[in-house]
Amino acid sequence: MSKKVGIIVGVLAVVALVIFVISFAILRKKTYRLLKVYEFTGEGSVTRDKKGDLTPYNNMVLKSGDKVKLVQGDMCLQADEDKFIYLEDDTELTLVASGNSENSKTTINLQKGAITNDIKNKLSNDSSYDINTPNSTMMVRGTIYRVYVYKIGDVTYTRVSVFEGKVTTRLVYKDGTVSDKEVEVEKGKEVIIYEDGNTTDYVSDPTDIDFSTIPAEVIDVVTEARDAGRDVALMESDVVTVTFMYNGKVFGTQTVSKGDKVVRPSLAPAASGDWNWDFNKTIDEDTTIEWK
Repeated sequence: MSKKVGIIVGVLAVVALVIFVISFAILRKKTYRLLKVYEFTGEGSVTRDKKGDLTPYNNMVLKSGDKVKLVQGDMCLQADEDKFIYLEDDTELTLVASGNSENSKTTINLQKGAITNDIKNKLSNDSSYDINTPNSTMMVRGTIYRVYVYKIGDVTYTRVSVFEGKVTTRLVYKDGTVSDKEVEVEKGKEVIIYEDGNTTDYVSDPTDIDFSTIPAEVIDVVTEARDAGRDVALMESDVVTVTFMYNGKVFGTQTVSKGDKVVRPSLAPAASGDWNWDFNKTIDEDTTIEWK
């Protein structure tokens, strides 16, 4: 009798262990996604239902439905481990997020201002990343692109500039209906959509990005991606290469946006001496800096 009881107890223990392992795996798979303020300096707010306006801070955990506002300064939001949203001054958006790492759903409702989206890894087939503006909606799988909502008089414009991959856009009409027609914007191209109270349409077919009107901080994001080996669109005329030389040999290089400052290398090639350069000075052309 005791032998049978022992066998039953052993079987039950094995079953319990199997159930625990399966449950743990399911719970891990369904862990809610990361959504937070990655970096913030300046003036802004996070408005949350039943909480009102909150002051953002680095690593602040965000919730679906939060309205994020940047008046001025720098703000970067992070969704999951590989999606970054850079806000520009005078930007307002609402975040809607659900799912887990395997079926993440991210929607950004951009009311005004501009954001640059950096989705570092291609989304899974069950995931989505959409941006809605007052007159358009766009979908991606993985890319770097900027969306800018602005008004001139009574006309609302949305400018979509794609630096990597491609973005699929659709018009959103005044009554809220969405056009069946899709316009794909490839790397290096952009479109502008307008809504004047009567008509919602594209200003033209996709054209080359006007890099002269792209903010320097956006160029910095794209340049960093290029330096990491990603295939991005970036006008070479907007960046310069700085070469640091020591004893006739290349010590290191930097890629710098025109009008920015060179960053002093963290390591020095020798115990004595210094770089023959004023690091408070901005730069506009390829430059060689020597150690003296």
